[in-house]
Amino acid sequence: MVGRGVLKECLDEPRVEDVLVVGRRQSGEQNEKLREVVHHDFFDYSPLSTEFEDRDTCFFCLGVSSVGQDEASYTRLTHDLTVSAAEALLAAAPDMTFVYVSGAGADSTERGRTMWARVRGRLENRLLAMPFQAAYIFRPAYIQPMRGAMSRVFWYRVVYAGIGWAYPILRRLFPGKVTSTVAIGRAMIAVARNGSENRVLDSHAINAIADR
Repeated sequence: MVGRGVLKECLDEPRVEDVLVVGRRQSGEQNEKLREVVHHDFFDYSPLSTEFEDRDTCFFCLGVSSVGQDEASYTRLTHDLTVSAAEALLAAAPDMTFVYVSGAGADSTERGRTMWARVRGRLENRLLAMPFQAAYIFRPAYIQPMRGAMSRVFWYRVVYAGIGWAYPILRRLFPGKVTSTVAIGRAMIAVARNGSENRVLDSHAINAIADR
C-alpha cells in the first residue's frame, strides 16, 4: 500500500527523472520513466547489482505484519530481509540515500517487551549505522491510503473505507498520529533531495515536510 502510494508521487514529481521498482509482481502503472523488475528472492540481489549502480536513492516500503508470527520469523522477514537489500544497495551504490518505512512505536533501545517494536528498533539502528551517504527512518502511525493505493489485507481495507471520509479531520486533530500515502511519498522525495536535520521522522514531521 505504502509502496504504491510512494511510486505515484515519484512518477508525478518532475525532479524524479527515473524510477526502478523491484517487486514480486508488476505494479500496473504506465509511465515513460518507470522500469520494473519482477524479483522473487528478497534475500539475494546479486542478479540486480548492475541495476543498482546508478541509483541515487532507495525508498524501502516492503513490510509484513507481526500478527501470528514468532520473533524468529518476524526477524527474518523484517530485519534480515531489509538488511539484505540495504547491503546489496550499499555495495553497488555507496553514495545512495536509503529511506526506510518503519512504524510508530519502534523500540530503539531494542529491550522493550513488545516483540515487533524490538525487531523494528534493531533494524532501524542497523540501517542508521550503515555508511550510506544518508539514511532516514519514517515512523508513521495511521496511514490513509490515497490515489488508488490499497492494502492487501481485507480487514484493513474495510477500516480504511469506513473512516476515509474523516481523514482530514483526524489529521487536524492528531497531526502526530495520522498521515497518508501521499504525504509519505512527498516527504520521502523532499528528504532524499534536501536532507533532514532529524534522521527519524514521525507522522507530524512527515506531514510538515510534505506540506512544505
